[in-house]
Amino acid sequence: MSIILSLLGSIVGSVELGLLYAIMALGVYLTYRVLDFPDLTVDGSFTTGAGIAAGMIVAGYSPWLATVVAFVGGLAAGAVTGLLHTKGKINPLLSGILMMIALYTINYRIMGRPNIPLLNQDTVFPDGELFLNATYALLLAPVVVIVLKLLLDWFLKTDLGTAIRATGDNPRMVRSFGVNTEHTIVTGVSLSNGLVAVAGAFVAQYQGFADLQMGIGMIVIGLASVIIGEVIFGVRSIFRTTLAVILGAVVYRIVIALSIRYGLEASDMKLMTALIVTVALIVPMVNARRRARQIGRRRGMELYEEAGK
Repeated sequence: MSIILSLLGSIVGSVELGLLYAIMALGVYLTYRVLDFPDLTVDGSFTTGAGIAAGMIVAGYSPWLATVVAFVGGLAAGAVTGLLHTKGKINPLLSGILMMIALYTINYRIMGRPNIPLLNQDTVFPDGELFLNATYALLLAPVVVIVLKLLLDWFLKTDLGTAIRATGDNPRMVRSFGVNTEHTIVTGVSLSNGLVAVAGAFVAQYQGFADLQMGIGMIVIGLASVIIGEVIFGVRSIFRTTLAVILGAVVYRIVIALSIRYGLEASDMKLMTALIVTVALIVPMVNARRRARQIGRRRGMELYEEAGK
């Protein structure tokens, strides 16, 4: 019985953390899928959000105000990446890399030290447990994630959101309709990194510290969440796709937690994540090829039967 309770507690903790990382996954989805912009700024802006929030909380500011300011910091980081690409004419991948490198120093200046503990500090997650080792994050995280998801769904259906989606699909066509694609790119990348920074702020408050290295590998985790969600839950509409991204982040954290629980070392997680992303990318392609072959064979049989008649 104790083993079952321990397992359930581990899964509940993974759901809590997965919901917080789902905010970051929504940001990655915005650039990776909607805008078709390979943005590596994520690894830096996640730490930016965590550092801003932790620094302000330690200084005595409201944790909610600190989270809002973290969002603004993420917007600024994303805007610089977008401007490097649109105004500086730098390759989008290289733009993200340059900003990610710059943010390492900027984040250290923000934090003032490599690690900021939040022990005995008021955060958005009150101390105390509810059940099965669950904390108040299990109540708050779903509310925050659902609100942000619905806001993102609404935004993507506005004129500006539609322009951003069209820019990702066919920028040349969008420009022919008089849309400033530079503006849509900067806006999309800014909003993406704003969401990533909010995720960093929440994760720092949930874990009780902000660390200069905590953003390393976030882009891979975000991509894993997006791809897992799309493969398992489908992408038929904006509402369903953003929901799939959230559920993908939760599934990813549960898989990681169970992998560690049943034998893998924490140092193996980067390899585990890479394998998950690789499999999730390959499976849809294999399925598509198999469906294409089945359609081809079916069409061939139909033509053969028609010729026989």
